[in-house]
Amino acid sequence: MASIKNVSTAPLEELLRRKSVRPTRQRLAVLAELAAERDDATAQTLWERIRARDVTIGLATVYRTLALLYEHGVIDVLSHSDDERCYRLCTDGHHHHLTCERCHRVVEIGDCDLESWVAAAARRHGFVAAEHRLEISGVCSACAV
Repeated sequence: MASIKNVSTAPLEELLRRKSVRPTRQRLAVLAELAAERDDATAQTLWERIRARDVTIGLATVYRTLALLYEHGVIDVLSHSDDERCYRLCTDGHHHHLTCERCHRVVEIGDCDLESWVAAAARRHGFVAAEHRLEISGVCSACAV
């Protein structure tokens, strides 16, 4: 496997270690590509970009890596694409997403006033809310013109 060129992987390695994920070359390649993405990307897109950098990695490895990274809270999964899930390296902390259905622009919304509503809705249905995620899909201002 070729090395990740022109990318300092130290912050990514530290992120993986903090989330209890062993930083292998394949995981770092996937995470580095995702870190370079402004918005979000599908597994297929990430795989094509990684291979274009002459890094040998299988598509199944990319999918497994993304599943592992999501399971450990390293990345978020967005479902605004009809064809496939999209992945994003987000900031730490509780947040929600605004996603453009056309260009895949993603905006993180950090301020959340939903806690009391979520707790009340859960209680009404006999649940205790543990967490919540919100993804609002629509069209960004650039695509709306």
